[in-house]
Amino acid sequence: MSRASIVVSSLVLSIAIACRTRDGDVEVRAAAPPKAPAQYDLGTPVDSARLKLIDIDVDPTGTTLPAGSGTAAKGLVVFAQNCAKCHGAKGEGIPPNPQLIGRDPREGFPFGRDAKLVRTVGNYWPYSTTLYDYVHRAMPLSVPGSLKPDDVYSVVAWILAENEIIPRDAVMDAKTLPAVKMPAAGRFVVDDRKGKVVR
Repeated sequence: MSRASIVVSSLVLSIAIACRTRDGDVEVRAAAPPKAPAQYDLGTPVDSARLKLIDIDVDPTGTTLPAGSGTAAKGLVVFAQNCAKCHGAKGEGIPPNPQLIGRDPREGFPFGRDAKLVRTVGNYWPYSTTLYDYVHRAMPLSVPGSLKPDDVYSVVAWILAENEIIPRDAVMDAKTLPAVKMPAAGRFVVDDRKGKVVR
């Protein structure tokens, strides 16, 4: 018998003995785990008014974008006040926070072949609406979700303009933002799965 086999056998025997020791005249055994229920029924039903407050995601079509609008000029101010301390004054990124501005490489899509390439909004993101969704829900990191729709549209307009995706005087809103063609559009597989309600 090998040394490893002896060690494993000894360990198994020790565990077996520990699980069946005697305490006086009473035998102590580990209890069997309880049987899991067929359905957990966690939480409570959510009414439509409450659901509307938390259902704030924006998909690639932009159908759930809110009213409001913004420009790159206003976005520069909002970015300087709320984003620059992490992402740099020009969106260059302050580690560990990511760089937001940058179009290189402009040709091809070599990210799978070269892990050193920096992925930015300007060279990697396939949908402009994803930028709105992410900024609206998760930024600024210290107070996520605190920016008003006009401020989010403005920051998005500034980031897109700095990445040379839209003209500097473009106005971003629920109609114009989904129409923005991102440089990486068409570079990803579309997830066309449809969820199902489990009851």
